[in-house]
Amino acid sequence: MGTLTIPESSLVYVDTAIVIYSVEKIPDYFPLLETLWLELNVDKLKVISNELTLMETWVLPLRNRNSDLIQIYESLLLASDIQAISVTQAVLKAAAHLRAATSLRTPDAIHAATAMSEKYSVFLTNDADFRKVPNLPVVALSDVL
Repeated sequence: MGTLTIPESSLVYVDTAIVIYSVEKIPDYFPLLETLWLELNVDKLKVISNELTLMETWVLPLRNRNSDLIQIYESLLLASDIQAISVTQAVLKAAAHLRAATSLRTPDAIHAATAMSEKYSVFLTNDADFRKVPNLPVVALSDVL
């Protein structure tokens, strides 16, 4: 297993999979992500995502009626050190352009457009489709493994 190395003072955009792997401690990926959260806790870097992440993380817990997990996601994404960026009309317009140019799925295009609207350093994901987006500095966990 490799090591996830993110430069100090980075602004890291995390997509939904990263949040799920972290909260649910998915064995293949959680060990890679522990450093990210430790560095966030000591202000060595900043983590952002968007409000869409909250909706995406709730789907399975809602189906399974797991209110505890819903609360954990809500606390992490709304009341923590992660900055949840609003999905604005400008982001949606940019996402439409990305989707037309790259054939990304709508949620992925919204994530990429949100990241690109901020001054982020790293786009952390496990989805290689994000590599279709020009100038998006993707770090995929599967590459680190």
